Amino acid sequence: MMSRICPLYMNVCVILYKPLEKGNMASNYHLFLLIFVFAGAFLESNCELTQNFYKSKCPKALSIVQEGVIAAIKNETRIGASLLRLHFHDCFVNGCDASVLLDDTSSFVGEKTAAPNNNSIRGFEVVDQIKAKLEKACPGVVSCADLLALAARDSTVYLGGPSWKVGLGRRDSTTASRSAANTFLPSPTSNISALISSFSAQGLSLRDLVALSGSHTIGLARCTTFRSRIYNDSAIDATFAQSLQGICPRSGNDDNLASLDLQTPTHFDNEYYKNLLKEKGLLHSDQELFNGTTSTDNLVQIYTNNTLTFFKHFAVAMVKMGNISPLTGSQGEIRTNCRKVN
Repeated sequence: MMSRICPLYMNVCVILYKPLEKGNMASNYHLFLLIFVFAGAFLESNCELTQNFYKSKCPKALSIVQEGVIAAIKNETRIGASLLRLHFHDCFVNGCDASVLLDDTSSFVGEKTAAPNNNSIRGFEVVDQIKAKLEKACPGVVSCADLLALAARDSTVYLGGPSWKVGLGRRDSTTASRSAANTFLPSPTSNISALISSFSAQGLSLRDLVALSGSHTIGLARCTTFRSRIYNDSAIDATFAQSLQGICPRSGNDDNLASLDLQTPTHFDNEYYKNLLKEKGLLHSDQELFNGTTSTDNLVQIYTNNTLTFFKHFAVAMVKMGNISPLTGSQGEIRTNCRKVN
């Protein structure tokens, strides 16, 4: 399957600023980088995403989502990574249409129990809470798909990463597909060839692959996703592997967690790439981006040495991913409850 990405002309503006201290997530003198990706006026005839879609329809929509995301992260820092991941897992399966949020019905088996998602993706309660507030402010106006796109951006920013202008106007699907999720979502055991193929099928480039993988600078992973790597891989730091074996035995304890980025697991930065240079990528698919032989090695080194470049490329790739095959116009619907069709 080749997904259709709505083309956007993008200009990038970089701003350096010093944020207010947020607990232990940043030092007072750490410079953050905001990459604002501005979508231009050109849109394909069936691609109607615009930054100001809710300006008159629901003026408080963006602030409602942002406030909900920040409150959720303050309650549990990990949820920021979970919300970012929900958007990724949504867009890779038949486009950014909030199909990932649908519960099973008598007519289809949803995506929540697909192998890459089962007992893994999370954050549905936070989405429910934000959606309820949106429905109270503007009934039947803001889609669940747009909620996910905004929540991904707001989570990234709050945890110290780049910002981008989110195109809005997506509509929600009326069905979901577990088989499609099993087919199109990359596995944590994927090799570099499989990763490239998976991203290419979505219209995403090699650079997009490496930049978007940098989202693993935040969040946690279950033992079952990295067990094979820490016992069987050769491209892994021995001390790093041994430390993980203490929490992830050869069998059992599948749900034990480890940080995807050992250095700064609650801060969005470029430490993920620095870990790869030291063979300390948690997942096999992470380390595949840098093993001395792959076409992605150079990009990993660039992002290791230049946070600004990583942030810029990540922001551009997020805009690109967020424009994969959206439902617009009269397609789909605006769900009242993100878990079920109207």
